[in-house]
Amino acid sequence: MEGLMLARVLRDLQAHLPARTLGWAFPDETTAALLIEGVGNLVLSYRPPQPVLFVSRERLRGDPRSPFQRFLAARVRGDLIGAEQLKLDRVVALHFSGEAGFVDQAPTRLIFEVTGRNANVLVLPGLVLPGLDAPDADETFGGRIVMAAREITGSRNRFRTIRTGGTYSPPPPYEKLDPRTMTAGDAQTLAALPPERWRDRVDGLGPLLSAELARRAGLHVGEAPGERWEQTWAALQSLVTDPTVSEGLMEGGAREAARAEKAAALRKALREPLDKRVTLLRNQLADVTRAEEGLDLAAQDREEADLLMAYAHTVPPGAASAVLPAFDGSGERPMSLEPHLSAIENAEKRYTRARRREDVYERLAGREDTLRRDLGAAESRVRELDTADLAALEALAAQLQQERPEKSQYGLRFTTPAGLEALVGRNNKENATLTHRIGRSTDWWFHAQGYPGSHVLVRSGGRELDLPDILYAARLAAAHSKARGSSNVPVDYTRIKHVWKPRGAPAGQVHYTDQKTVFVDGILPEGE
Repeated sequence: MEGLMLARVLRDLQAHLPARTLGWAFPDETTAALLIEGVGNLVLSYRPPQPVLFVSRERLRGDPRSPFQRFLAARVRGDLIGAEQLKLDRVVALHFSGEAGFVDQAPTRLIFEVTGRNANVLVLPGLVLPGLDAPDADETFGGRIVMAAREITGSRNRFRTIRTGGTYSPPPPYEKLDPRTMTAGDAQTLAALPPERWRDRVDGLGPLLSAELARRAGLHVGEAPGERWEQTWAALQSLVTDPTVSEGLMEGGAREAARAEKAAALRKALREPLDKRVTLLRNQLADVTRAEEGLDLAAQDREEADLLMAYAHTVPPGAASAVLPAFDGSGERPMSLEPHLSAIENAEKRYTRARRREDVYERLAGREDTLRRDLGAAESRVRELDTADLAALEALAAQLQQERPEKSQYGLRFTTPAGLEALVGRNNKENATLTHRIGRSTDWWFHAQGYPGSHVLVRSGGRELDLPDILYAARLAAAHSKARGSSNVPVDYTRIKHVWKPRGAPAGQVHYTDQKTVFVDGILPEGE
């Protein structure tokens, strides 16, 4: 964001000052929005390398997401009584009156450095401004740093450090002509320069406004004004009044730049979990293919087991191998044996291995159609992200948020068909908290039998559970265990009063009695 753009935002804002503020909102981790009565939201987006300041009439929400944002919401309060810019540099000071209450908040200053990759927001003690004018720029923009959004150390910037508790000094302003006060004579001295180079001598201009200056002057890029310098001078005066860029990347000005940056950040945030899901689904489909290949090995195991059972009397004890004739007369079948097992035991081991491979294929093959359908949907969403505008991205984010289970302080939170709260532990510590601290003695406890996994607590208030609620909670337990994706997973359930932690056992490890068992598929209930 360039100096003249900032000046326009502040000029419009100053017409409403002093103004009552109605609180802060934080749409993301690097955006703060101050709701101002009669103005709208003053949005400070301080994510490098494209920080922006603009006024928005949109309804913005969001709780603080960092210690700095929490400090901002708690301490930077009261009426907005002043808004100033350091010459036409990209440094803005906002003055707050403070407020009285149960805990008084002193006046503060908010310094916003809208300076590309060095973007920052700082809280400084407030000033008493007679007539809303500070004695000088050093006093307005200097002082002790109470809190900084970004700590800038010598390892990052050897010329200037920003640290909480340190002394703040603003970047030195450029010694350039101020386009708001420069004269025609000053402009004539620049006639030998093409418009895009006027920014070397004129404050408040950057690459975008320089290109806009050339467009408004009717000159080609690189063409010097010469005798037509008055056209460029008139175009510069129009930029002071309206610094909106009408062509190029900043179409619509600073607000559109912020929207473009927000869309890019939202697209990246949405893409990461989708890419992970696509990878997971592809790996699961690859498991189906491998399981199908395992059927040939299962058939070989069964053939060898049948031969061993039929010719067990010919295999000497302790043999490490055997060569037995095939049933179909196609020749002999050599096979390796485990010497410490008898021929019958070797056969039984092969039968077991074959059954396991066949069971794996049957279980995975039953999910193949669902996996392919889910993969197609996930890949379609990824393609949509590449072309979606901000409105579509926000709609998709809202849809994904609805599909995601609500998080609580203790585990994931779901609602059973009867409207009861079901809590699912996300780790051993939460398992222990749910089971031994949150759950009451007559609440219900679920866990996949024989598999490591989450404890599921259904807060029933002592009531018996209906079958739909039992099956719902059991599927939560199966889907949040090592049996996830399996079919016919046994899940035990009992009252909390029958669950206890053995002496010296680690967090999450329990014993239980009086349980009942249901068999469910290890996938989340529909709608989750």
